[in-house]
Amino acid sequence: MNADYHTHTPLCLHAEGEPEQYIDAALEKGMVEYGISDHAPMGGKSHSEPFDDWRMTCDKMPEYLEWIARAKEHANGRIPVRAGLECDWLPGCESWTEELRGMHDWDYLIGSVHYIADKWDFDNPAWFAKWAETDVDQAWEFYWEAYTNMADSGLFDIMGHPDLIKKFGFKPEGDLSRYYEPAIDAIATSGTIIELNTAGWHKPCAEQYPHSEFLELARDAGIDLIISSDAHAPSEVGRDHDKARLLAKAAGYTQTTLINKGERSYIDLV
Repeated sequence: MNADYHTHTPLCLHAEGEPEQYIDAALEKGMVEYGISDHAPMGGKSHSEPFDDWRMTCDKMPEYLEWIARAKEHANGRIPVRAGLECDWLPGCESWTEELRGMHDWDYLIGSVHYIADKWDFDNPAWFAKWAETDVDQAWEFYWEAYTNMADSGLFDIMGHPDLIKKFGFKPEGDLSRYYEPAIDAIATSGTIIELNTAGWHKPCAEQYPHSEFLELARDAGIDLIISSDAHAPSEVGRDHDKARLLAKAAGYTQTTLINKGERSYIDLV
């Protein structure tokens, strides 16, 4: 089996369940490690709260750390529990991300792009109608430029759901490797891990994040891999990991990555 490091808590306002339930689900699914990485607050000089309605706020950070502590207590040595955050890449976010890094002795930070500039959270169903008036090619260009810049920053351990921009099924025409390749180069240079995120199979795109071609390019570039569920409920922990392992192996991967206080080890894909 493998770890599941990209999971959420009710503190992000769009997940459900108690820490004990998530740990029980991870044990039932045979996960070798379990990681908690809720949507981090936005703050600092460039982004004030409330920023949106699908993330923790700064005042909830003590409660988040208590949530993690409860998970570890319930695990009671049966499974390692890792602590992280999913941080948004937005214009001017670098100093805030560094501040977040210093708030706890995290095992990892996941970097994600959910916004076109800092105005439109393009994967939010509430704003789906905006896609009808959007130049898809231009949106993809912005997204992948932001994703590449996020990799270049060196601020993150894991790059979250690499092609989230396709969530609602909107894609440019032609060979999409023109978007993938600059990001792959940046990720390989920074040494960051990518995730194979199974949540996409349950979205309108009906496809994992990232596309198989991206996975193959990443493997050829020597980029490490984790497999994640992006669970927002205990029933989603480890969801589709069997399917994802087969896909990773087909792309040429033979191992997935474990991470502990930023240090990596590896486990064979079986």
